[in-house]
Amino acid sequence: MEKITQSTKEILRRNGYKFTPQRKTIAEFLYNTQGRHMTSEEIYNELSPNFPDIGIATVYRTMQLFEKLRIVSRLTLDDGISRYELNDLSGDRHSHHHMICLKCDKILEFQEDLLDELERNIENELNFHIVDHSVKFYGLCNECQLKK
Repeated sequence: MEKITQSTKEILRRNGYKFTPQRKTIAEFLYNTQGRHMTSEEIYNELSPNFPDIGIATVYRTMQLFEKLRIVSRLTLDDGISRYELNDLSGDRHSHHHMICLKCDKILEFQEDLLDELERNIENELNFHIVDHSVKFYGLCNECQLKK
């Protein structure tokens, strides 16, 4: 967790922002809940009992700032709700995709990134530098398939 704290602190300071106690708490929370794709409200609801100095507006503003600085990625599904996940702050590019169950709305991650060759072709042939990409697969998770 120290690495995420230091990386977040460094990114914020490099871009002219303070590393406030609230931002530190939110960054640590995101690190401890990796794999969950949470809304700002869910983050607030889980933090507020133990951290009363963090308000809902602070969480919204922090998530917007973290997205702007590429500390987190925003995942928006067809419901229009923004969910967030912590990025790999080591500088590696996107390395996973999402599978969304159409029945229970569960979000699963697919860790292998099979688009490297496609990205290289696009960059070489179209002279377009790709920073990131997002792929979402929709279907039924194993549990929902078994319920059919």
